[in-house]
Amino acid sequence: MALQASILPSALSHRKEGKGSNGVLKESAFLGGSVLGHHMAGIQLPVLRCQASLQGKKVLRQGVVVITGASSGLGLATAKALAESGKWHVVMACRDFLKAEKAAKAAGMAKGSYTIAHLDLASLDSVRQFVDAFRRSGRPLDVLVCNAAIYRPTARKPTYTADGYEMSVGVNHLGHFLLANLLLDDMKQSDYPSRRLIIVGSITGNTNTLAGNVPPKAGLGDLRGLAGGLDGRSSSAMIDGGEFDGAKAYKDSKICNMLTMQEFHRRFHEETGIAFASLYPGCIATTGLFREHVPLFRLLFPPFQKFITKGFVSEEESGKRLAQVVSDPSLTKSGVYWSWNKDSASFENQLSEEASDAAKAKKVWEISEKLVGLTD
Repeated sequence: MALQASILPSALSHRKEGKGSNGVLKESAFLGGSVLGHHMAGIQLPVLRCQASLQGKKVLRQGVVVITGASSGLGLATAKALAESGKWHVVMACRDFLKAEKAAKAAGMAKGSYTIAHLDLASLDSVRQFVDAFRRSGRPLDVLVCNAAIYRPTARKPTYTADGYEMSVGVNHLGHFLLANLLLDDMKQSDYPSRRLIIVGSITGNTNTLAGNVPPKAGLGDLRGLAGGLDGRSSSAMIDGGEFDGAKAYKDSKICNMLTMQEFHRRFHEETGIAFASLYPGCIATTGLFREHVPLFRLLFPPFQKFITKGFVSEEESGKRLAQVVSDPSLTKSGVYWSWNKDSASFENQLSEEASDAAKAKKVWEISEKLVGLTD
C-alpha cells in the first residue's frame, strides 16, 4: 500500500474533535503501524510571519527548517540542537512517524518545537505528497537540509525504489534532487534573511582523501548507468554502468549530492540569494548508518576512529556542526563544502576533481531532471 504524505504537530498521542473557524476539525488517527491520513482540509497549523516588534525593536521571527532523516543519527542530533536554540521550528521529515516521535521525546525536544512529517525518499510520489502537505500547513520554508541516507555495503544484489531506481542512488540522490527542486520556490518566497539549502556530503565520495581511496572507490564514469535509468534490466544498476557494489553505490550517490549542491549554486544563488552548501561533519562511527555492515566492522570501527585516526565525532557534536551550517552567520557562503578541524573550527574544504567537475555536475543534473519527471 502506498504511503501517504502528511504533516503532524509534535503531539501524536491525543485525538480530538473541535470547532475551528472553518467548521469541524478532525485529527487523523493511527491504525496500527500505518501513518496518518494525508487529508489536511480544515487544518491550520501556526504560521510564522515576518518580524515581530518588541518595545519598538524588530525581533527576528523563528526560522523553519526541514530536515530529512531526522529520526536518528546526524539528523536527530541536528534537530535537537536547532530546537533547543529556540530560534528554529524543526520539521522532521521521516518515513516512520512513531519512530520519529519516540526519538524526539527521548532526545528531550520540547513539545511545540518540532513537527513530524511523513516522507519516503524511495518514492517520488511520496516526495510530491510531502511538498503538497507542507504547503498546506501554511508554514514558510527558510532552510532545507537533505540529510537522509541509506548505506548497504554488504548487499550483493541491488534493491530498487518504488520508481525502479537502484535504492542508494534513488534515495540519497534522486529523492533529494526532486525534493530540493520542488521546495526551491517555497524558499524563494521566504522573508527570512538567511535562506539555505544544505546537502550532506561524505568524505568517502572524495578521492582526494585517504578515506576516499579505500576500495571500492567512488566514480561516476561516463554516467551510462544513470542515463539508462539504473534499473538493472535495460541498464546497469550502477551509475558508471559497472557491476553492482553496495558500498560503491553509496559513495557514488554522495558524489551526486556534492555535484548537485554546486549546480544549485551556479543556477540559482545569484538570482535568489539562497546559500547552497554541503558538508562533512566528521566520522560519526556509532551512527545507525552502519547498521547493515558486518558485525566485526561495527565492533572495531568506533575505537579505530577514536584512537587511531582521531577522526571520531559524536552524534551530538556532528549535530552541532550541521546546525552551524543551518544558522551560523559566519557560514553563509554559497557553493562551499564545509569541514571541521581537530579543534572543531569550520573551514572550506576542497572537493575531489570529480566531485567538483562542473561539466559532470551539469550532466548529472540534466539526467536527474528526466528521471524524476521534472523534464521530458
